Amino acid sequence: MSTIRWTISAAPEIFLLLSVALGTILGRVRIHGFSIGTTACTLIVAVLIGQLGTFTFPSLLRVVLFSLFVFTIGYRSGPEFFASLSIRTLAQVALALVLGGTGLVIVLIFAHVFALGPGTASGLAAGALTQSSVIGTASGALSQLGLTKEVLQQQDANIAAGYAVTYVLGYILTLLYVPFVAPKLMGIDLKAEAAKLEAELSGGNPPQTENLHYRKFQARAYRVSAAAGRTVGAVEDQIGSRSVIERIVRQGADVEPHRDTVLEANDDIVIAGRTAAIVAAKPIVGTEIDADEILKALPGNVVEVLVDNRKLHGRSVKEVAERVGDAARGVFLRTLTRMGREVPLSADTRVYVGDVMTLVGSTRNIERAASQVGQILSSEDRTDIAFLAAGIAIGLLAGLASVKIGSVPLTLGGGGGALIAGLFCGWLRSRRPTMGAMPPAAQQTLSDLGLGGFIAAIGLGNGHAAWVAIQSHGMLLVGMGLVVTLVPLIVTTLFAHRVLRMNPVIICGALAGAMTVDAAVTGACDVAESQTPVLGVAVPYAVGNVVLTVLGPIIVASTFAG
Repeated sequence: MSTIRWTISAAPEIFLLLSVALGTILGRVRIHGFSIGTTACTLIVAVLIGQLGTFTFPSLLRVVLFSLFVFTIGYRSGPEFFASLSIRTLAQVALALVLGGTGLVIVLIFAHVFALGPGTASGLAAGALTQSSVIGTASGALSQLGLTKEVLQQQDANIAAGYAVTYVLGYILTLLYVPFVAPKLMGIDLKAEAAKLEAELSGGNPPQTENLHYRKFQARAYRVSAAAGRTVGAVEDQIGSRSVIERIVRQGADVEPHRDTVLEANDDIVIAGRTAAIVAAKPIVGTEIDADEILKALPGNVVEVLVDNRKLHGRSVKEVAERVGDAARGVFLRTLTRMGREVPLSADTRVYVGDVMTLVGSTRNIERAASQVGQILSSEDRTDIAFLAAGIAIGLLAGLASVKIGSVPLTLGGGGGALIAGLFCGWLRSRRPTMGAMPPAAQQTLSDLGLGGFIAAIGLGNGHAAWVAIQSHGMLLVGMGLVVTLVPLIVTTLFAHRVLRMNPVIICGALAGAMTVDAAVTGACDVAESQTPVLGVAVPYAVGNVVLTVLGPIIVASTFAG
């Protein structure tokens, strides 16, 4: 035991990293397809290890770790958040605001009735509303109040205790509520409504559209005979399915394939498009030929493009194709993903900033179309460390500003400032793709390491006091957590269904997004036997991340007694 205590005093960072490692491993364990996640597991492991001795970490470490996490959250949500401030997505924004506002009111009522301190109230909100970032913004706000070291440590311990007791409960309840309870509350069959929505999106037919659509894309070579004397445009229109003539070789020389270019006998041409269409092109064009050289010279590509053109936000695939216009010629949409999940494709599928389009076509055509839609995602991008560091520094500086409510200073703190800076930097990156690169893999690493390290430091540094608080108020916290999770979900469901008149399938996805519980989206999709719930996730997720995160300073200011 003496060896352990010596190690704790000499190198506490070993136990911090060990907590992150064990918490991550346990968070990946699934029982009947369910896991409680790495954040809760990391905190639980850290609190238990914290019983071994006294851990001391410099406040600077916690500030840096949390700032990395919350800046990354803002950076990732920035384009979607600012694009969501439009009339087309107003209902989904309202849904997220109602959920966050209802949760705040209930937490403050409990704080008044049971005389909860700012730490316990903030931990309750962080866990029951499943938003871990509240821990950091609340802790940052508390540090601005001039509390003694002992009082501040106790408040941090209360935050950890409130979160540890209520997070798992809130997560499970959200996971069960979205796919099972919400549909019953709205009086609908989620599977039947999803099928109905799919039919509406596809006009009553299997999902298909002639706008940026793809099923099986390929290119074939033909020698012109039947099409001699006709223009490229006329031949493309007759073949249909947005097939395009990508290359014309006439007597060994390339001819630019404009739509008004007239084809001549014995021209060798390359037609690109859906397999079924170009296979049937033989009687229209001429004989198919084995022409490896001209096909090889046509560089094909499959490219992921991040949608960041705000003018396209909330528009259908059909409207997007019309706005892109001639730039979409020869480009086919293979898949549309939202927050890592594939979205059902049809002409009426809505596209949001932050979605990722997988485009298929020749390299030059894709580059032309992508410039109208967003930015091409490249795995070769390196994180712009200067942009990242400067953004966080500016956010921390902004977090120092405060406004007094009575005798209590209301401040965003470092975490809130970093979040705002992340939102702005993410938006700026979407407007100027040449600056501020942070590839998705880097975002995930910074987010996981930042949050995991911060949570582990909280748990280790306040392990004993948190354990005492859990033993003293555990059942009370469980009861309050149940109410703080379920009542906002119920109120928001009824508001969205009866007041906003939103589609019930979209509501289910939006509830999961507003609570930022990814697994609830998967549950809704499984019950619906459809990916349509994903259509409602993006905007509430972006807004929810911001709204719930800023609850920390508000709760502290509202409950601090001085």
